[in-house]
Formats: sequence, structure tokens, C-alpha cells
Amino acid sequence: MSDQEIIEQLKQGSEAAFRKLVEGHQKLVVNTCFGLVHNREDAEDIAQDVFIEVYRSIQQFRADSKLSTWLYRISVNRSLNHIRDNKKHKWFQSFEKDVEARNRQILQVESSPTDHPGFEMENKQRAAILQEAINSLPENQKVAFSLNKYEDLSYQEISEVMEMSVSSVESLLFRAKKNLQKKLYKCYKKKCM
Repeated sequence: MSDQEIIEQLKQGSEAAFRKLVEGHQKLVVNTCFGLVHNREDAEDIAQDVFIEVYRSIQQFRADSKLSTWLYRISVNRSLNHIRDNKKHKWFQSFEKDVEARNRQILQVESSPTDHPGFEMENKQRAAILQEAINSLPENQKVAFSLNKYEDLSYQEISEVMEMSVSSVESLLFRAKKNLQKKLYKCYKKKCM
């Protein structure tokens, strides 16, 4: 079933079309949300909200853009709202747990000379520092960077999601990389990694 068929059937209230929509785009939505909130459970909760919003507002979808672009846009907005609502939370703590779990899996699969207690702690610390640096970026830079690096979207796709020109996206990504470079270099000089 094509996206256009799903949209038409959704507009008619088809539950089967809604299931197809979720099955076909759930990974995209969850990964987009996770790229911004860095917490798997929160990303899954936000994804549910995204699909509910799509179901409720499908009548207003004019198909000016692709369905996936619309889903990215809603996912980004919902994720940013979540971050704003939960600013007091140190979201990278849950990310550390994910990194720790992944590191455990990697270490179990492949034994290496770096298989000692300090290695895992050092990787966890580096991941937390990187995520803290990304989180400190201005909002538009963080969104553009996350969509580019975590979702592997092209500049054109990011421009559609963020509703700005490709040159603006290029500028945002350039500034995001420069800002991250500065922050991480300062950290490196202070020997925090």
C-alpha cells in the first residue's frame, strides 16, 4: 500500500490503514525522537503521540510534502516540546544506560585487549560528554545536527522538515559542527575525556 493510499484510507477512518502507517513508519519516528531526547522509553512515548496527532489531523494534511517529511516534522516538534517540558531532567543519564548496555553487548561479542573495567567507564564518560555538548547547542543547530547524523537525512530533506532553505540548513550544520568542535576541544584541553 502506497503512502497516498494510506493517506486516503486514513481520511476515511480506516483502522487497517492506521496500522499500516504505524508499521511502515514506526522505526523512523522512534529513531527521530530518540535522536533528540536520547531516551528509548521517552522516544517510544513521543512516537505514540506523533501517530495520534497524525490520526487526528490527517484531514488537514494537504500532501504538499511527502508523508515521511510530515512525520519527521511532527516528531521533531513533539520531541522539542518534550525536552522543553523536561528541562530539569538530565536526559543524558538514560543515554548513559543505553550506551552501557550496548558496550556490554559489544564486549560480550568481541573480546579485545581493552576488556578491562576502565575501558567501559571511559566510553560511557565520552558518550555523556558528547551528548552534553550536543544538548548545549542552540535548538535549530541541535535539530539539524541530529537529523543529519542520527537519521542520515540529506540537506534537502532536513530543509523540508525544518521548513527552511537548503543554504540555511548548511549554515546550521556548519555552525553546529564548529560549536561542537570548540566545546569538545575545551574539554580535551581540560583532560575531561
